[in-house]
Order: sequence, then structure tokens, then C-alpha cells
Amino acid sequence: MFSGTDLSDIDVKEGFSDFEPLQAPEGDLYLRFFIESGHEFAIPAMGIREVLALASEQITLVPNVSPLVMGVLNFRGQVIWVSDVGQFLGGTRLLNIERAEISVIVIEAQDIMVGLAVERVRGMEWLSLDKLEPLSNSTNDSMSPFLKGEWSQLTERPLQLLDPLSILRSARWAA
Repeated sequence: MFSGTDLSDIDVKEGFSDFEPLQAPEGDLYLRFFIESGHEFAIPAMGIREVLALASEQITLVPNVSPLVMGVLNFRGQVIWVSDVGQFLGGTRLLNIERAEISVIVIEAQDIMVGLAVERVRGMEWLSLDKLEPLSNSTNDSMSPFLKGEWSQLTERPLQLLDPLSILRSARWAA
């Protein structure tokens, strides 16, 4: 490819002067999403196994289980529970399953996997825990055990940090 050319004579910086050096992101990576009520949450990317867009018929209804469980899903040969995370957190509005796709965030910790069905996934973002504030007084009491704090300066409404381990360990699954 460079036959006859002495590579030591090539200026490596030539042609790259328009590029700015990459800056290290501040904080950790989080997935931002909305539930049916319009509340926005973030969940650490480290606990996320995958984010799926599923047709409603891919979630199999199961009779006589907790009302928090929408059904089960075959995730790469493993059956996992799927919950409407808004309902799990104590919301009163049910997730609309009469649409083309349902977003499901598959979380995993300590060999336990669960699918969290959400209204809409916003995307990944670097967020700093240094800017995380305590929960405001307006936070619903049924949500509080599953939240670590909130970022109030990022959006009109606070962006609340969800604790996936507290969801996986919750006694609400048995109700």
C-alpha cells in the first residue's frame, strides 16, 4: 500500500487537525426511560442485560399471578417475568399494550433476570452521581423504596434514579 514511501516522513497529524480530542465523559452511563404517567427514570447501564422492542403477543399472559406481572417472555431460551414498571412503582395508569411495540428493559443482578416494560426509552446518557440530590417531598411513597435520588437540573421534572437491585429483591413480586 505504501510501497516506496518512507513512513517516517508522513506527518501523522496532517489531515486530523479538524478533529478535537475526545473528552472523558463525566459520571456513569445510564438508560433513560418514561413510564405511562410521564415520569422519567434512569437506570444504571451496568445492570441492563438488553433493551427489547417486542410485539405484545411475545409476552405470554400467566393466570393467577401478581397483578404486577404482565406475563413471561422467552429471553434467549430463559423464561423471565415481565412487569409494567409504572404499576410496580405504584402508578395507577396501565401501560398501553395495544400498540405495535412494547419496550422492555431486561435487568439482571445476582443471577436473577426480570423484564421491565416501559412507555418509551429515551436513550443512554452519562450522568454524574455527584449531582444526584435526595428525593423531593413530591415523590410518591410507593416509589421511594426503589429510588436512590434524583437529578432536578436536567429536565422540567426530576429525573429519578431507579435502583434495579431493590426491584429484583422486592416483596411486591409475591403479592
